[in-house]
Amino acid sequence: MDKIKPSFILFDLDGTLIDSVPDLSFCVDEMMKQIGMPVRGEVLVRKWVGNGVQRLVERALVGANQGMPDQDLMDRAYPIFLKLYKHNNALHSCVYDGVVEGLKWILAQGYRIACVTNKPQAFTIPLLKRKGLYDYFECIVSGDTCAEKKPHPMPLLHAAKLMNVWPKNGLMVGDSRSDVQAARSAGFYIFCMTYGYNHGEDIRDYKPDVIMESFTEFVNYIEKKSRTH
Repeated sequence: MDKIKPSFILFDLDGTLIDSVPDLSFCVDEMMKQIGMPVRGEVLVRKWVGNGVQRLVERALVGANQGMPDQDLMDRAYPIFLKLYKHNNALHSCVYDGVVEGLKWILAQGYRIACVTNKPQAFTIPLLKRKGLYDYFECIVSGDTCAEKKPHPMPLLHAAKLMNVWPKNGLMVGDSRSDVQAARSAGFYIFCMTYGYNHGEDIRDYKPDVIMESFTEFVNYIEKKSRTH
């Protein structure tokens, strides 16, 4: 693919900027213990993240990507998870190698950037701050900011509105089919990371415009943009 000059760049959080599964897995397993059900383990949790913590809990309760738990069980388990994750959302999560370097390079090229995630704001902001990434972004669109989450395009278009930029030629950087679908629906370019979660599927199957193994590869695909634009 030839180098592009997007009008602005949006970044997913979990599986793109930060590996948050260690903390999510800990909270899922502690929740399961408290309600007297078998723990699920990190391998399975990695396949279930990406659609917000509520969907993660639903998947953990049924033990699969598809299906829904009984509402009574969900009503009992979900508050337990929320309490656990409030106090354990940045203990073992880590910023992926190359992310800080890549964000600094993107900003140095004159681009405006924002974060768009399906994680609720109550968890998004503390995680970004504790991991030293919060100040890189012009705005943050969380999973409860809009009426819809990714794969709906609404969060991406809302970020463009907050930044007061026309959404044409925006770029979404993510790791999952939800990111691809949201970007395509919004008319954005979509770059995906190979190391993300994507429910255990190969992200290549969803045909993003670019597939990268590290944020340091942006230099191969992004042109410099004047700060006056």
